[in-house]
Amino acid sequence: MNLPSYSIRQLLEAGVHFGHQTHRWNPLMDEYIYGSRNGIHILDLTQTLTMLDTALSEIHKLVAKGGSILFVGTKRQAQQSIAEAASKCAQYYINYRWLGGTLTNWNTVSNSILRLKDLEAFDESQLALFTKKERLNIEKEHQKLNLSLGGIKDMKNIPDMLFVIDTNKEAIAIKEAKKIGIPVVAILDTNSSTDGVDFPIPGNDDASRAISLYCDLVSKTILDGMESQLGSAGIDLGEAQTPLSEDFPEEEVLEQEVADEVIPEDKKEADQPKSHSSEAKAELKSSDGAEDNSNVGVSEKEQDTVKSDVSSKTETAKGK
Repeated sequence: MNLPSYSIRQLLEAGVHFGHQTHRWNPLMDEYIYGSRNGIHILDLTQTLTMLDTALSEIHKLVAKGGSILFVGTKRQAQQSIAEAASKCAQYYINYRWLGGTLTNWNTVSNSILRLKDLEAFDESQLALFTKKERLNIEKEHQKLNLSLGGIKDMKNIPDMLFVIDTNKEAIAIKEAKKIGIPVVAILDTNSSTDGVDFPIPGNDDASRAISLYCDLVSKTILDGMESQLGSAGIDLGEAQTPLSEDFPEEEVLEQEVADEVIPEDKKEADQPKSHSSEAKAELKSSDGAEDNSNVGVSEKEQDTVKSDVSSKTETAKGK
């Protein structure tokens, strides 16, 4: 298990320790409050660090077993961070409005998701068959469904865990999850309630930097859990990144044709050196023959000179 690294300094820089005003607090959060300063509660980051590590470990275990996580954060500061983090780790999210019964009445919600997919399947030629007013109604319906269900349109069943930002605003989601037994990981500010939260994380739920930090840590943990799941299943990630099939009949035919064209050229090139070598041998033989003839000619001339010398000597001897 390789959980993402983080430190108290990072939590401080993101403003995780800041709570709400002292008169806007929930007594259930008393054990997580370190003190107050200038009328604002300060959270105990040592407890936050420990409880964040526990929550991330549970998320990792769940994802490693093949579970899915639903990110929930409909407040303005959290909408973009929730969508980006969930998309990065291939999970689901709700960042516009929680529809009542999303978990407890999943069959009805799944029908709405099917309606959304049908509207997305319309192309320009099909829309041209409708009147202008009908097209406007279709576009409005598509936008409305996409805002509410766009983050869960690929979700086949209810999720295995919820990750919630701001338990006060998402109280209905937490109640539904508790009713059907889904564990909840939630960020708890000083004015939040701990009811229904299985893995609380004390921290600031209003600052954009803090929310981005939470979402980034959770998405990295989910990605590592998915890698662990693939590794435990015996899937080679290197092979999975090369999804090319082994059978290429057309390319094999082309390769064979190219090979047939290349082989005769290679034979011609192989024959050409042979002809060159035979010509070179013939030249060598001819040159050797010429040298032999010249040598023979030289030896015959020497023999003639020797004979002439002998005959001249005999003639002189006779004259004497």
